Amino acid sequence: MGRPRKRRMVNFDHNVRHFKPSGTCLKDLEEVNITIDELETLRLSYLEKMKQENAAQTMEIHQSTFQRTLQRTLQKIADALVNGKSIRVEGGDYTMPGKDGTGPMGQGPAGGQSQGQGQGRGQRGFRGGKGAGTAGPGGECKCTSCGYEQAHQPGVPCAQMTCPECGKPMVRK
Repeated sequence: MGRPRKRRMVNFDHNVRHFKPSGTCLKDLEEVNITIDELETLRLSYLEKMKQENAAQTMEIHQSTFQRTLQRTLQKIADALVNGKSIRVEGGDYTMPGKDGTGPMGQGPAGGQSQGQGQGRGQRGFRGGKGAGTAGPGGECKCTSCGYEQAHQPGVPCAQMTCPECGKPMVRK
Protein backbone atom coordinates (compact mmCIF):
# COMPACT_ATOMS: atom_id res chain seq x y z
CA MET A 1 0.00 0.00 0.00
CA GLY A 2 1.40 3.39 -1.02
CA ARG A 3 1.84 6.47 1.08
CA PRO A 4 -1.33 8.62 1.31
CA ARG A 5 -1.35 11.87 -0.66
CA LYS A 6 -0.63 15.00 1.33
CA ARG A 7 -3.37 17.62 1.19
CA ARG A 8 -2.42 20.84 -0.53
CA MET A 9 -3.26 24.29 0.86
CA VAL A 10 -5.49 26.28 -1.52
CA ASN A 11 -6.01 29.96 -0.73
CA PHE A 12 -8.76 30.97 -3.13
CA ASP A 13 -12.29 29.96 -4.00
CA HIS A 14 -12.84 29.28 -7.69
CA ASN A 15 -16.50 29.58 -8.65
CA VAL A 16 -16.32 28.81 -12.39
CA ARG A 17 -16.27 25.04 -12.67
CA HIS A 18 -16.58 24.24 -16.37
CA PHE A 19 -15.12 25.52 -19.65
CA LYS A 20 -15.97 24.28 -23.13
CA PRO A 21 -15.38 25.14 -26.77
CA SER A 22 -18.13 27.33 -28.18
CA GLY A 23 -20.60 25.98 -30.70
CA THR A 24 -20.58 22.41 -29.37
CA CYS A 25 -22.98 20.79 -26.92
CA LEU A 26 -21.34 19.76 -23.67
CA LYS A 27 -22.75 16.24 -23.94
CA ASP A 28 -20.89 15.77 -27.25
CA LEU A 29 -17.47 16.63 -25.83
CA GLU A 30 -14.81 14.60 -24.11
CA GLU A 31 -13.89 16.05 -20.74
CA VAL A 32 -10.60 16.80 -18.98
CA ASN A 33 -10.68 17.14 -15.19
CA ILE A 34 -8.47 19.72 -13.46
CA THR A 35 -8.47 19.46 -9.67
CA ILE A 36 -8.68 22.50 -7.40
CA ASP A 37 -5.10 21.96 -6.21
CA GLU A 38 -3.89 21.69 -9.82
CA LEU A 39 -5.61 24.99 -10.59
CA GLU A 40 -3.89 26.52 -7.57
CA THR A 41 -0.48 25.60 -9.03
CA LEU A 42 -1.39 27.51 -12.20
CA ARG A 43 -2.64 30.51 -10.24
CA LEU A 44 0.43 30.76 -8.04
CA SER A 45 2.88 30.17 -10.88
CA TYR A 46 1.36 32.29 -13.66
CA LEU A 47 -0.91 34.86 -12.02
CA GLU A 48 0.92 35.49 -8.75
CA LYS A 49 4.24 34.85 -10.57
CA MET A 50 5.69 33.03 -7.61
CA LYS A 51 8.81 30.93 -7.89
CA GLN A 52 8.14 27.21 -7.54
CA GLU A 53 9.88 27.00 -4.18
CA ASN A 54 7.75 29.79 -2.68
CA ALA A 55 4.55 28.49 -4.28
CA ALA A 56 5.25 25.01 -2.92
CA GLN A 57 5.69 26.46 0.57
CA THR A 58 2.38 28.31 0.17
CA MET A 59 0.65 25.05 -0.73
CA GLU A 60 2.55 23.21 2.03
CA ILE A 61 4.03 20.65 -0.37
CA HIS A 62 7.52 19.84 -1.63
CA GLN A 63 8.85 21.81 -4.62
CA SER A 64 9.15 18.67 -6.74
CA THR A 65 5.49 17.83 -6.05
CA PHE A 66 4.52 21.36 -7.10
CA GLN A 67 6.55 21.00 -10.31
CA ARG A 68 4.98 17.64 -11.21
CA THR A 69 1.47 18.94 -10.46
CA LEU A 70 2.02 22.05 -12.57
CA GLN A 71 3.39 19.98 -15.48
CA ARG A 72 0.44 17.56 -15.31
CA THR A 73 -2.01 20.48 -15.27
CA LEU A 74 -0.41 22.13 -18.31
CA GLN A 75 -0.56 18.82 -20.19
CA LYS A 76 -4.27 18.47 -19.40
CA ILE A 77 -5.04 22.00 -20.54
CA ALA A 78 -3.01 21.55 -23.73
CA ASP A 79 -4.93 18.33 -24.45
CA ALA A 80 -8.25 20.12 -23.99
CA LEU A 81 -7.30 23.10 -26.16
CA VAL A 82 -5.66 21.14 -28.97
CA ASN A 83 -8.27 18.37 -29.09
CA GLY A 84 -11.39 20.47 -28.42
CA LYS A 85 -12.30 18.94 -25.04
CA SER A 86 -14.17 20.57 -22.19
CA ILE A 87 -12.41 21.32 -18.89
CA ARG A 88 -14.08 20.60 -15.56
CA VAL A 89 -12.56 22.00 -12.37
CA GLU A 90 -13.37 19.90 -9.30
CA GLY A 91 -11.98 17.54 -6.70
CA GLY A 92 -8.46 17.00 -5.46
CA ASP A 93 -6.72 16.55 -2.13
CA TYR A 94 -6.71 20.03 -0.66
CA THR A 95 -7.60 22.05 2.36
CA MET A 96 -8.47 25.69 2.78
CA PRO A 97 -7.21 28.04 5.47
CA GLY A 98 -9.66 27.65 8.40
CA LYS A 99 -9.13 24.76 10.77
CA ASP A 100 -12.66 23.71 9.89
CA GLY A 101 -11.89 23.74 6.14
CA THR A 102 -13.75 26.96 5.43
CA GLY A 103 -12.83 29.09 2.47
CA PRO A 104 -9.93 31.32 1.60
CA MET A 105 -8.32 32.82 4.69
CA GLY A 106 -11.21 31.37 6.72
CA GLN A 107 -13.74 33.63 4.96
CA GLY A 108 -16.69 31.29 4.43
CA PRO A 109 -17.23 27.92 2.81
CA ALA A 110 -15.36 26.71 -0.22
CA GLY A 111 -17.32 26.14 -3.41
CA GLY A 112 -18.36 22.59 -4.30
CA GLN A 113 -17.79 21.05 -0.89
CA SER A 114 -20.63 18.63 -1.34
CA GLN A 115 -18.72 16.40 -3.74
CA GLY A 116 -16.27 13.80 -2.59
CA GLN A 117 -12.81 13.78 -1.15
CA GLY A 118 -10.62 16.82 -0.92
CA GLN A 119 -13.26 19.49 -1.09
CA GLY A 120 -11.77 21.79 1.51
CA ARG A 121 -12.36 19.46 4.45
CA GLY A 122 -8.82 19.06 5.71
CA GLN A 123 -7.85 18.99 9.36
CA ARG A 124 -4.74 21.12 9.17
CA GLY A 125 -5.01 24.75 10.14
CA PHE A 126 -3.77 27.79 8.32
CA ARG A 127 -0.17 28.76 9.03
CA GLY A 128 -0.18 32.43 8.22
CA GLY A 129 2.20 35.07 9.35
CA LYS A 130 5.32 36.73 8.05
CA GLY A 131 7.11 34.72 5.38
CA ALA A 132 4.37 32.11 5.00
CA GLY A 133 3.81 33.12 1.36
CA THR A 134 0.06 32.90 1.68
CA ALA A 135 -2.50 34.48 -0.60
CA GLY A 136 -5.87 35.89 0.33
CA PRO A 137 -7.14 39.24 1.57
CA GLY A 138 -4.23 40.02 3.94
CA GLY A 139 -0.49 39.98 3.46
CA GLU A 140 1.96 42.05 1.50
CA CYS A 141 3.17 42.47 -2.07
CA LYS A 142 6.92 42.76 -2.66
CA CYS A 143 8.97 44.01 -5.59
CA THR A 144 11.27 41.32 -6.98
CA SER A 145 13.77 43.92 -8.11
CA CYS A 146 14.22 46.54 -5.35
CA GLY A 147 12.50 44.79 -2.41
CA TYR A 148 9.83 47.50 -1.87
CA GLU A 149 6.85 46.15 0.12
CA GLN A 150 3.26 47.35 0.38
CA ALA A 151 0.01 46.00 1.80
CA HIS A 152 -1.87 43.63 -0.51
CA GLN A 153 -5.04 45.03 -2.04
CA PRO A 154 -7.85 42.42 -1.83
CA GLY A 155 -9.11 41.37 -5.25
CA VAL A 156 -5.97 42.58 -7.08
CA PRO A 157 -3.29 39.93 -7.71
CA CYS A 158 0.14 41.20 -6.71
CA ALA A 159 1.40 40.21 -10.17
CA GLN A 160 -0.88 42.87 -11.70
CA MET A 161 0.69 45.59 -9.57
CA THR A 162 3.89 47.45 -10.38
CA CYS A 163 6.38 48.77 -7.88
CA PRO A 164 5.95 52.52 -7.28
CA GLU A 165 9.73 52.79 -6.75
CA CYS A 166 11.12 51.05 -9.84
CA GLY A 167 8.10 50.01 -11.96
CA LYS A 168 8.88 46.26 -11.86
CA PRO A 169 6.20 43.59 -11.17
CA MET A 170 5.29 42.75 -7.60
CA VAL A 171 4.87 39.24 -6.11
CA ARG A 172 3.04 37.96 -3.03
CA LYS A 173 5.30 37.96 0.02
